[in-house]
Amino acid sequence: MFSNLKLNKFHIFIIKSSLLYGTCYFLYEFIIKRNTRGDQLFIREIINLCQGIFDLLGYKTFASKEVNDFQVFGIDGSNGVWIGGPCNGITLMFLFAIFVIAYPGNNKNKLWYIPTGILIVHIINILRIIALALIAYYNPNYLDFNHTYTFTFLAYSAVFVLWMLWVNKFSDN
Repeated sequence: MFSNLKLNKFHIFIIKSSLLYGTCYFLYEFIIKRNTRGDQLFIREIINLCQGIFDLLGYKTFASKEVNDFQVFGIDGSNGVWIGGPCNGITLMFLFAIFVIAYPGNNKNKLWYIPTGILIVHIINILRIIALALIAYYNPNYLDFNHTYTFTFLAYSAVFVLWMLWVNKFSDN
């Protein structure tokens, strides 16, 4: 049945990235997230970084303890923003790394490009949370829209741009 099936590089990329994403998703959602506190510790680190930046900017902030898989962070005088598993950026980091791993290219370049890209995605996510906390403080009516649309678009666009840089500049293909 599949003997005449010819796979081009695009098909191989789609198959590899789908299998890798499925594996990572399964491991993260059903093993790591359920059996460790890594997710919550990572969220706490994000909050600590955001608090440090707000301290430098002269804002007084607050942060809650873990409550049902999320934590709240914000500027005093606001309701803050909820930071949960979907908001910690780990899924975007996986997605970026999987795209680079699945695409053909020099493995030496992958060894430096993947950590660099993950760091950039992490920084973008921290800036996103800072911006959402500022929106929650100054104009909370715009929080839901910006969380759902603006910053989702920006975060996924950043991953796409990083991947396109890989494809066009660093993959050596």
